[in-house]
Amino acid sequence: MDTKPSYFSIRYDLIQTDQPLLFDLFVNSSVVEGKEKFVRIFPLGGTLAKDELEEFHRKYFQLYILEDQRKNYLKYLVKSDFDDVEKTTVIKDAALEYLHNIFDKDKEFSTEVLSKNIEGCREVVESMVDVLDHHNIDSLRNLIGNLSFHDFYTYDHSINVSMYCIQIYKTINPKASRRELMHAGLGGLLHDLGKIKIPTHILNNPGGLSNEDYQTIKKHPDFGLDLLVNGHCEVSADIDLKIVARVVHEHHENFDGTGYPKKLKGKEEIHLLARVCTIADFFDAITTKRSYNEVLAIPDAMNTMRKFRGIKLDPDIFDIFDQHVRYIRAEYARDLRLSDSFDPTLPYAKLPIEEIKKFEKEMDFGKIKVVEANKKKDKKA
Repeated sequence: MDTKPSYFSIRYDLIQTDQPLLFDLFVNSSVVEGKEKFVRIFPLGGTLAKDELEEFHRKYFQLYILEDQRKNYLKYLVKSDFDDVEKTTVIKDAALEYLHNIFDKDKEFSTEVLSKNIEGCREVVESMVDVLDHHNIDSLRNLIGNLSFHDFYTYDHSINVSMYCIQIYKTINPKASRRELMHAGLGGLLHDLGKIKIPTHILNNPGGLSNEDYQTIKKHPDFGLDLLVNGHCEVSADIDLKIVARVVHEHHENFDGTGYPKKLKGKEEIHLLARVCTIADFFDAITTKRSYNEVLAIPDAMNTMRKFRGIKLDPDIFDIFDQHVRYIRAEYARDLRLSDSFDPTLPYAKLPIEEIKKFEKEMDFGKIKVVEANKKKDKKA
């Protein structure tokens, strides 16, 4: 059965002139709302002159491209002269579309839909790899800070985690292949895939969850694994779903074996890309503005994460990450205690964090008395 082609809109200011286009340009010629009629006005392979584009802008409110040609548009965009914020914004919009197709509760879910959109996510991640090629962890943080955000926490957070995963993995393995970076990014983008099976009222509740609801959320790694490994997904041969599935399944496992769902421990049991994803997940959750009342400044965030080094976080990967995040390591940075129950999965209304007062660390009267007693004995001797 033939399916009706779909289209996505593009901005006029993100079309370059005087070079061949890798896609067809369409306009909606219908004046009846809800009765779109797309007509091609410029062919793939043609070269648009500046005055032609200006004429289109005067005549047509919006230009469109076939959804099937989105991959071509992303390749075209990556190679363009536009700045990285503009490029990443378009890439992020494409990722949002694919994630929405996967997570939309109003649409009937099927393995075919999941497979098709995983392929789309792969194309998005490959574009991320290209755009981030000359970035480092710190410049990526600034880039993410310049992007706009949306209402659904899972989408924005997953896209940011994907970019951090690419950058962290490239930092710990400078000789990483493009395919390895693609798997790092795809694992990050789909790390919360299992949330498909979690009720929306639980996912979007920033006011604190009951223990029962939290136990439900903790099932999402198992759900995600099942969807990828047992769901009969059909994707390109260059996507190793077993690797992606391990990231999805293991990104909440703690390095010391106290995580979930299987209480895996250390480098021998937790996949490298899952350990990378855990750090990316944690960092974005406490530093990127969402529904929180506040997020942490970078010195506070790194000091807080350091307390989980070797507990939640792989100590070696964290140390490399720490070395590549530029911030002032000052003594006056706040000493913060983040609750052991903190879970990046949850959209907290306020981070479960408190400042450790100076007297809590220093006022140990028992030790002071012992030291003084020993000194008196030494003097008499």
